[in-house]
Amino acid sequence: MKTLYSLLLLTFFLVSCSTSKKIISKTESKSEKSQDTIKIANYDLEYEIIIIETGFDFWMASRAKPKSFYTKSFLEGKNRIYVTEWNSRVLSSSYNSNLYETSINYQPDIDYGFDVNYLLYHYFVFFQEKYNQQLSSHNPRF
Repeated sequence: MKTLYSLLLLTFFLVSCSTSKKIISKTESKSEKSQDTIKIANYDLEYEIIIIETGFDFWMASRAKPKSFYTKSFLEGKNRIYVTEWNSRVLSSSYNSNLYETSINYQPDIDYGFDVNYLLYHYFVFFQEKYNQQLSSHNPRF
């Protein structure tokens, strides 16, 4: 009886997961209203990054280059530039405070790991595209 119950529960779970597939067109994805949440953590170093931004999850899946495209030093260098500019805009009254709400505590002498740097870099690229901002003299090419 227990096996039958487990089998029915597993079947129900699989059917419910597979029936909700939907193909999203490009226009639908732009008007998506739900918030996306992505979390990357390096528990060995006790650092994590949580990004809550509408459309970021879809953008990462469709536009981000694979991890093998980057080196850790490239990502760290870009993140230092972007974080410095971001934090200066948080403190400046000449920028939209709705875009730059809080500062980012990113210290160049700490090794955050590849995944944290990869996600942070791509958030900055996404942010610049979505809000038509430029955080450095070089625009990221995608």
